[in-house]
Amino acid sequence: MEALYLLIPLSLCIVVLAVWIFFGASESGQFDDLDGPGMRILHDDDLT
Repeated sequence: MEALYLLIPLSLCIVVLAVWIFFGASESGQFDDLDGPGMRILHDDDLT
């Protein structure tokens, strides 16, 4: 039972950290263009 006094706050801290990282990546534009890099490989840029 004493282990829960450590594990519950620790798990809550990890969840808050994960949410903070996710929203930080979302605010910086990490998820803006999901299709561009996948389609870019299909277009051949060689003009020779």
